[in-house]
Amino acid sequence: MTRKTSLSSRIMLINGFRLTAALLSVMICSMCGSGKPSDMNNNKKANKLINESSPYLLQHAYNPVDWYPWGDEALEKAKAEDKLIIVSVGYAACHWCHVMEHESFEDSLVASIMNENFVSIKVDREERPDVDDVYMSAAQLLNGRGGWPLNAVALADGKPVFAGTYFQKDQWIKILEQLVKLKNEQPDKLKESSEKITEGIVARSLIEVNDSAFDFTQDNLIEFVDQTIQTFDTRYGGRMGAPKFPMPNSYEFLMKYHWYTGKQNALNTVKTALDNMAKGGIYDQIGGGFARYSVDEFWLVPHFEKMLYDNGQLVSVYAQAYQLTKDPMYKRIVEETISFIERELSSPDMGFYSSLDADSEGEEGKFYIWTKDEIASVIKDEKDLDLFCEYYDVSDKGNWEHSNILNIEGDKADLLKKYNIDETAFDQKITEYKNALLAKRSERVRPGLDDKILTSWNALMLKGYVDAYNALGNPKYLQSAIKNASLITSKQMNEDGRLFRNLKDGQSSINAFLDDYALTIDAFTKLYQATFNKEWLDQAEKLTQYAIENFYNEELKMFDFTSKLDPPLIAKKTEYADNVIPSSNSAMARSLFGLGTLNYNPDYIDISKQMLNNMMPQIKETTFLSFYSNWLQLLLDVINAPYEIAIIGDDAPSLRNALAANYLGNSLLLGSTGSEDLELLKEKHQEGRTMIYVCQNKVCKFPVEEVDKALGLLDR
Repeated sequence: MTRKTSLSSRIMLINGFRLTAALLSVMICSMCGSGKPSDMNNNKKANKLINESSPYLLQHAYNPVDWYPWGDEALEKAKAEDKLIIVSVGYAACHWCHVMEHESFEDSLVASIMNENFVSIKVDREERPDVDDVYMSAAQLLNGRGGWPLNAVALADGKPVFAGTYFQKDQWIKILEQLVKLKNEQPDKLKESSEKITEGIVARSLIEVNDSAFDFTQDNLIEFVDQTIQTFDTRYGGRMGAPKFPMPNSYEFLMKYHWYTGKQNALNTVKTALDNMAKGGIYDQIGGGFARYSVDEFWLVPHFEKMLYDNGQLVSVYAQAYQLTKDPMYKRIVEETISFIERELSSPDMGFYSSLDADSEGEEGKFYIWTKDEIASVIKDEKDLDLFCEYYDVSDKGNWEHSNILNIEGDKADLLKKYNIDETAFDQKITEYKNALLAKRSERVRPGLDDKILTSWNALMLKGYVDAYNALGNPKYLQSAIKNASLITSKQMNEDGRLFRNLKDGQSSINAFLDDYALTIDAFTKLYQATFNKEWLDQAEKLTQYAIENFYNEELKMFDFTSKLDPPLIAKKTEYADNVIPSSNSAMARSLFGLGTLNYNPDYIDISKQMLNNMMPQIKETTFLSFYSNWLQLLLDVINAPYEIAIIGDDAPSLRNALAANYLGNSLLLGSTGSEDLELLKEKHQEGRTMIYVCQNKVCKFPVEEVDKALGLLDR
């Protein structure tokens, strides 16, 4: 099978594989239940996970299951003893991971079956997305869907024969017993099935090099958006139906698209989603920050875990939306979310931790919900209590499982009239009582913290801080961004540009993946545009050179997810489709385009354009904008060349700040207070004057000295 297998051939292969794998279908189920996370470990024997740094792996270090971390020791043991491998994947904030641990992995009967017949491996999906991808692909091929916890069974060579998500104890035991029986009685069928599943996994990663001329215009894009935008919920925002996930990059694209085209449907789609998320229970109305997703279509009931990658990107989105609309609610959301990050997800040296658990005291959401009596114990004034409860949808019976998830249900204008209060006094009271409830909530048992630092997620938060600085002008945000960037360069980056993925207790142990490079390059490029400190552009250049040398696939004209230095898995992960986080290839393509434009490097831009052209057949076929939203941002840059706004002179920093307070679409900022060796800045310094040059494709309009005049030169 060649790497240029057509899309139709891949579909036929996957469908054919499903027939061969049918013998395993009896073992696949998707039931849910309830449970509690593991108790404290009192005098229990530790397994092989005890020496790991991942908080998720350490959660399982005292299970009676003989867990191994992913690595040569476990894989060689499976081969030597001719045992099947269990690969169980999750993450520290995962509620159903805790449930399955409590029900099955802490159970002595389950442990005895697993220990006798299998080599069991625990994987933190956030540390090892490459391993997760292999077995998640198997689950999606077998079941049509996936999720966490992910529980797969493989032959000793790592090729999967079974994969699913959460299983109740009795189900899990039956699955294990059936697999042991199949191995003993029909090993050839297991091997045949593993080969077919592996072929299906490999086929999912193939893409054809597109050598045809680029033929997509802005008119084509408008037609495409008008069709795909119909999948968005016009009443509540986000994708129609439930559950609802924030998809930050989709809204970034739609704002940029609106800026170019003036299409109001795009801006309306963004505002509907951002308004409803900000008012919903998915947003922590007391402490700031967003939960992972909403289980309903109204954004009311969240899955309560809080992830750094969501919040970093949503800070960027709300900051950009504030630049575009000047809606004060968006400003508040940015400020409150950053306060949450600084209070709960920041290390002393300004690294950003990964997540907060959904559970506390063994119950999902317990930390965040309120009874009316609990609120009344804080808000003593009866009239103020009624006002607060009406605004935040609080009642005696509750809006979720006899308690209340605070969400903004009351209409502010109506409440001002009803309670005969002016807006300033209303805002003061709401802020006062939110702070009081936050202090009261701090007395509760807190959700667990996953305090590992991941390079790619930190880059997303770094960019969030830069976007917040641009929109709001708070210098503390820029200082935090610089501190985080300095942490990455000092702790996570080698002299040759090689990155580590993780940092925990001062130690880094995992070689970085493509997303770490792509997102960090983007963040450093954005940091240069905020500071005009060329150091950050130079660091981005060093990372780019390393990524091209160690990740670029010359045959596919795309980037592999894993470095050429990493030991191979059964299938090489290549990430093309965007999701909640942009795909590593789309992020790399955009980073190459931006850095190539700033540094006048046409080779970078050529690689980027070829990557986009490779993706155009898939983009044209999709009905879901979110799957390719980051590619579509690059598409806008290719169709409409970005503005290169050069600011040169003593007042360059202040003029930069005044410009950056506005929404600038795909504009790139560069500048200096004196002479600089960037090509676009050469020979433009004029003594005693600060000039703004608005350029496209290296062709500059007549320079101006006022921000308003520069904004007027951005033709759209």
